[in-house]
Amino acid sequence: MSKLNLSAKEALKPLQSGQTILVGGFGLIGAPLTLINELTKTNVQNLTIISNNLGESGKGLGIVLNQGKIKKAIGSYFTSNRDVGEKFLKGELEVELLPQGTLSESIRAGGAGLGGYYTPTAVGTKLAEGKEERIIDGKHYIFEKALRGDIAFIRAHKADTLGNLTYYKTARNFNPIMATAAKYVIAEVDEMVPAGVLDPEAIITPHLYVDAIILARHILTKEGVMIK
Repeated sequence: MSKLNLSAKEALKPLQSGQTILVGGFGLIGAPLTLINELTKTNVQNLTIISNNLGESGKGLGIVLNQGKIKKAIGSYFTSNRDVGEKFLKGELEVELLPQGTLSESIRAGGAGLGGYYTPTAVGTKLAEGKEERIIDGKHYIFEKALRGDIAFIRAHKADTLGNLTYYKTARNFNPIMATAAKYVIAEVDEMVPAGVLDPEAIITPHLYVDAIILARHILTKEGVMIK
């Protein structure tokens, strides 16, 4: 099967219940909204979502959350969606909170094939409880495990026919590192171009990391999300 210009439904064929999904974006900015919309149509359950946050109430990953498909969320900024806190307090959602830099570095470490790393961030706080602590050169550090996923949903700007990706402004938030940290990577893009058109210096994600590409059908407006 060619990885080029698939439908969202075709691209999500490897998706199964119980998997760990990396989802790019910060809130709804730079989020793969077309892939998320297709996820809402599936019957998968018990997902672990690694993402900065779970969208907003009734938008993006917030819809998936309210459908009861998410068992656990790993991220750093869940207060943009009040439904997350409500479900956590009811025992309907497990939440693992990480400082934003730690989240980013843990994903990067996963993509680099590392088991984890030591960081001084969160030492002495509740976020450090239960984690290994070491003193290195007189300074306290805690051990953070690397993060990896079964599938990554990422949002890019352009893809060429080989699968190389470029990004637009803040869409480079978590998307490029997530493309390295999953077994199967689906890229949602605005435009497909022939191989050789993209400036090699502008390519952020090489094609070897990308397994499937779809064209974006959803865009973000001031009022929310609309279909193109």
